[in-house]
Amino acid sequence: MSHSLTCIWIHAIFGTKFRDSLILPAFEPKLHAHIKMQLVDDLGCRVRAINGTGDHVHVLFLLNPNLALKDILKNIKGESSHWVNQENFAQRKFAWQTGYAAYSVRESDLPVVERYVQYQKEHHRKKSFFEEWEQIALEHGLQVLPETVETVSDSSSGSIAHD
Repeated sequence: MSHSLTCIWIHAIFGTKFRDSLILPAFEPKLHAHIKMQLVDDLGCRVRAINGTGDHVHVLFLLNPNLALKDILKNIKGESSHWVNQENFAQRKFAWQTGYAAYSVRESDLPVVERYVQYQKEHHRKKSFFEEWEQIALEHGLQVLPETVETVSDSSSGSIAHD
């Protein structure tokens, strides 16, 4: 084959530093649009869904095969936090946690994951972020280590998973 073909959908989740509820409803749609624009225009990733709550964001996107996932997430988190602070959207300094969670999604599962992302607010009326994170990690066969549990559920720490 003279060329390469890829189709790798990613469901990425990243939270605000210290899991503080910094994403206010007044600017949340602007933040999601900004992240989507950055993924599409700057990083060449197609975005299928983006949503979240006051303390975290879910993004379902098609991975650009020319970029590493860790670089894409580092870029969107760094640039978007800078943008939020520059626009003075948050009541105090805005930052994302160091880590993230990212999972590949089968083409046949895209509608289910897209719906899941779109209904984040309703979902979190029934389940905490930690319960959600733990369930997704276990569904993907990831071992939930005690130190990881502390960083996800303890508001004094700052990372979901390390780069």
